[in-house]
This record gives sequence, C-alpha cells and structure tokens, in this order.
Amino acid sequence: MTTFATGNAGNAGDTTSQTDDPSIPSEVSYFNSYNNSNSINYVSYSGSDAVATIIVPEINDSGEYTGRNEPLELGELQTISYSMHRENSPIRTLGHVNPRGFIKGGRTIAGSLIFTVFREYAFYRLSNYKRFLNRNGFFAPLADMLPPFDIVLTFFDEFGGGSKMKIFGVTIVDEGQTVSVDDLITEQTYTYMARGIQPMTRLVSENEKMGQRTAEEFERDLQVSKNVFGDETITQYSSMFISAANEVEPPSSVPPNVL
Repeated sequence: MTTFATGNAGNAGDTTSQTDDPSIPSEVSYFNSYNNSNSINYVSYSGSDAVATIIVPEINDSGEYTGRNEPLELGELQTISYSMHRENSPIRTLGHVNPRGFIKGGRTIAGSLIFTVFREYAFYRLSNYKRFLNRNGFFAPLADMLPPFDIVLTFFDEFGGGSKMKIFGVTIVDEGQTVSVDDLITEQTYTYMARGIQPMTRLVSENEKMGQRTAEEFERDLQVSKNVFGDETITQYSSMFISAANEVEPPSSVPPNVL
C-alpha cells in the first residue's frame, strides 16, 4: 500500500489523501485532502511551481485606454517579492503611560522584481513597446513608462494542487542592472509600488469533494477558481458576506437604513 504523508505521526490529524483514479487504493488520498478546505496539510510551493504573468492595459497613440489588456508571461523573471507596511499611531491620554489604543493609517505595498536578461529588455516583448521601437528616430521606452499593470502568480505542483495570487496596479519605481566578469548571467532588478494585493487563493477542482461545505459554497469556490486572473475573486467573496448580512434581521429599535 502506497501512502503519502506530511508532518510527523501524531500531529494534527491525518494528512493522507486520495485521487479519483479507481486503480489507486483509497488510502492514497493526497489529492482530496490537499484540496479540502477543512483539512490541514503541510505542502508549499517552490519557485519552479510558479508562473508570473503581467496584464498590461493597452494604450493608443493618443494616450487613451483602448479597453483591451495584453497578457505577457514573464519567462525571464527569477525572483519576485512584496512587503506591506501600515502606519499605526498610538492614542494617549493624560495619566496613562501606556497607549490607550492605536489608530490605523495608510498602507504601503512595495516589492522587487529580478529578471535574467535574455538578449533584450524584458518589456520589449510588449506590442506597444515594439511599435515604439519600429518608429523612425531613436526612442527607447523604459519600464517606468508602463501604465499601472497587474502581476498574476499561478502555482501548480506535481500532486495536482494549484493556487493563485495577484498584485494590483503595479508601477515601476527603480531600475538597475549589473554586468560583471564575476557574474555568469546578467540580471536586471526593479523595485515597484502597488495599489493592492490578493493573497494566495487555493484553486478548486471540479472533481473535488465538497466535504463540509454546502453546495452553494462549493459552487462559489469553483467559480472563483475558474477565473484565471482573479479579477472577480473579491466580488465573489464579497457577495457571500453581503448575502449573509441580508439574512440577518435588524433589531426593531434600529432603522433599516442604518445597517
């Protein structure tokens, strides 16, 4: 009998799972446990499991948005990172040494991109930049001239598990490159700031068992997973909470328009 297990024996429950293949014993239950939102497993992704794609708004020669977006897979990207910082200020009153509370301020999202340079500038594969390069005269567009774009990261491992995450409204701030006799490859680095981020979301398979989820919840998770670039993920999850809130009747002493 073949069994895939993660973690130490005796830790938080059984972490084995199974596939839908009838030729595989039911004890081999990795797939369903991996995709079961109610189970705990200790599986992560490596960089070789991830693919990065940017979604760049198409801008015409007049500087107007055409309503179309151009996806570009970043095959040159070797490292991507992000960090978030939110300002918090303490609230103080007379007679108290310690803060009475904290008030939250603005959030800043930033990170870095590191590319391996393959013969040319990575962003010159964009159709808009190709059009600029083909014009008469010398004009070399740079990454900081791009309109705010989205970065989509998709993750898939050899066990069939998948996830996705997205960084919204990315704008390039700094750029640098080093060429040295001590380096075997040429790298190009960028730092960026972003407007928002969707943390990693698990992808759901149609063959997955519902587990303890209701049919409505399973259909919601499945619909979110089918949206490859995650544009409607926030809307899908928000609709669930809105519908749940509507089912709660407001107290008689509170006017309905207050909630």
